[in-house]
Amino acid sequence: MKLSFHTWPYSSSISWLPSYPLEEVIKRIASIGYEGVEIGAASPHAWPAYMEKEKRESTRKLLEECNMEVCAICPALGGGPGNNPASPLLAERETAIKYYKQCVGLAQDLGSKMVTFVAGWIVYGVSKKQAWNWAKQCLVETAKYAQDKEISIVVEPVPGDSDLVETADDGINLMKESEMSNVKVMLDTFHVFYRDEIPADYVYKMRDDLVYVHISDTDRLPPGKGKKDFRTFIQALKDIGYQGYLTVEVGFSREVDPDTFAMQAYEYLAPLIKEVGKGG
Repeated sequence: MKLSFHTWPYSSSISWLPSYPLEEVIKRIASIGYEGVEIGAASPHAWPAYMEKEKRESTRKLLEECNMEVCAICPALGGGPGNNPASPLLAERETAIKYYKQCVGLAQDLGSKMVTFVAGWIVYGVSKKQAWNWAKQCLVETAKYAQDKEISIVVEPVPGDSDLVETADDGINLMKESEMSNVKVMLDTFHVFYRDEIPADYVYKMRDDLVYVHISDTDRLPPGKGKKDFRTFIQALKDIGYQGYLTVEVGFSREVDPDTFAMQAYEYLAPLIKEVGKGG
């Protein structure tokens, strides 16, 4: 297992936060010891339409110099354009598909093999079945576009943010219904805790299709700083032979010092992963 850090707490994309240039963020994360970075596909860091060819090339060069890997590109839904794959507005659904494809292109240019997928949310008056089918259409079209680029589209259950794909079973079912070999699933411990469920149970249920993990404690605190113990979770990942990234996704508040959160998470997780790895 390898550790990475999400750029969200260094960015103003979700709400106003102290913001840093992407190049500065990469250097800071690398200096702490992280091997990877997940880049939010939003301004000021990496809104695809703002990332010209030269910017993508210079970013990839910096990543190589810092021995860093972009473990995933994370699309940002909401805001003005919405980009809700399950929207009753055809124009918004088409824009969402276009945006997801742009994120695939960004992933390819930055050397990433993964784009996370949030299915969106249900708008009043729309049945869950209809919203599900619209989200599935976006997923399938994105996955088809990504397939020959050898990029996986990874379904994330997000009950804290959405009412469509909320559980491990929802994520697995959407993955299976897509009938696309490059569609897989991931989990986010914050969202599992939101439902008062157990992250280790998600690991065992997703098992062979689990290719990516977001990790945070309660209230988006760094692991070890909230109410949860992650030992059984790390053990579960070891049990299924998980070799991917654990990406720390924390913060989302202007009260947060992102450097401190990044260091606290690393100082807790790195020794824990080693300790569990030495177990029988």
